[in-house]
Amino acid sequence: MEDSDSSRELHGKSLIGYLSCYGGVFLSNLLGGIFAVQFYVYTINLDFSIVSVGVFLQLFLTALCSIIFGIVIDNKKPGRFGKRRPFLLYGLPIWVLSSIILWIPPSNFYCAPANSFNIPTIIFLWSFLILKSVSGILILIAIGSMFPEQSQTLKNREKISSIQTIISIVASILALLLPLIVQSMLVKPKEAKWWTASGQLVLFFIPIIAIIFVSFGIIGVFAAFFTIDESFHVNAPTQYIKKKSIKATIQHMKKPILDEKFRKFVLVGFYSGFSGKIIGLVLIPFLTYVMLFVGAKYLIYIIISISCKFGWFLFWKKLINNNRDLIKLYSTCLFTMVIASILELFFLVQLLSFEFKVVLFIISYGTILGSMYAVGLFGGPISGALIDEAADKLNYTNKLEAVSEISGAYAGFSSFMVTVSPAIASIIVGFILTGNNESNPYIITLCLSSTAFFYFLAWLYIRQIKLTKKL
Repeated sequence: MEDSDSSRELHGKSLIGYLSCYGGVFLSNLLGGIFAVQFYVYTINLDFSIVSVGVFLQLFLTALCSIIFGIVIDNKKPGRFGKRRPFLLYGLPIWVLSSIILWIPPSNFYCAPANSFNIPTIIFLWSFLILKSVSGILILIAIGSMFPEQSQTLKNREKISSIQTIISIVASILALLLPLIVQSMLVKPKEAKWWTASGQLVLFFIPIIAIIFVSFGIIGVFAAFFTIDESFHVNAPTQYIKKKSIKATIQHMKKPILDEKFRKFVLVGFYSGFSGKIIGLVLIPFLTYVMLFVGAKYLIYIIISISCKFGWFLFWKKLINNNRDLIKLYSTCLFTMVIASILELFFLVQLLSFEFKVVLFIISYGTILGSMYAVGLFGGPISGALIDEAADKLNYTNKLEAVSEISGAYAGFSSFMVTVSPAIASIIVGFILTGNNESNPYIITLCLSSTAFFYFLAWLYIRQIKLTKKL
């Protein structure tokens, strides 16, 4: 959609509300995505494969709900509180409770040293993982489907994507900073089971961190609900959403799937998400068993994380400002991550000095980390442009109607693909790292470097997308 004076943009309190909702929910979900496996495997003593099955179920069901929620939100007739805003509150109570209870399992659910397959613990974990994610995705689909309606100019979309990327970077730093500070307090980080002194510290501090993060999410959701304006839905004279039949709903769900360009775009997200989940699952084991971090050495990662994430963000942002071809730059970004992932194979050489490992970690993992979060600079504007292209093909005299008709379905399909890929990655990595493999430095290193293959597939797909209007 071209820039114009009549196009809507997010500014001021509406922009703050939108970003607060995204950032608050993202922060809490990121803690679960990064540390839940670590918490239940290395402290509660549940087997890695069992935890990974729970993560798979969580993500797969969330992916299915993404599509369903997207269609339901699209199909809602605008009311007193708007069209999409009410859905921000529908899932909030369940999301808040499950996001906290997940981290405080009853003491009789702790797995005994000789029993890593405790049935009550498995049911508890799986149940709250699923409740947390399904309720959380309702909030994220609601806020995500607003994007092409609320921000209709390329300049505003790029601005929002840049700020979202910065928020994602800050959230990722916080989501690991506080748990790693706890990890650095442990005298024996390799022995952090619940029956040890180190494990008791984890059990005490992690729930507190979770409550703090959930509080940010609550504030963000209410900020979005009370600041975002959806009155244009009601005021638009041609806007009226008819209730769809089951057949019509199925046809509606097929629209983004049949859109060849958008299908390729979400496959880029699929393979990138696959790699990202692998990184999230093996990061802390990698720091512990490959880098051999202990005590204050864990803070080295925080320094690397902050410098590389912001450094690469500024690098890619500058290139975007100097070159409007976002597809080409996105392709370059992904290929850079392929090369960096291959370099991680050098960690298989166990004779490397600690200093050399740190330098190699900065070059390889630091590049991936920074570029991975810079991906948000490309995704938002490209996704918005593809939805605009799809809306142009519909037989609507009003562009607002066309975008409103499909944005939820497109957001749902995109969310489905980027959610189901981590689900598959979780189940694969979980069964690889089961038993003694959970602390095997060679297996952990091979898992981390395998991301090169999936980033390569993402690179192949992004190169095939040609936008009608060059960004």
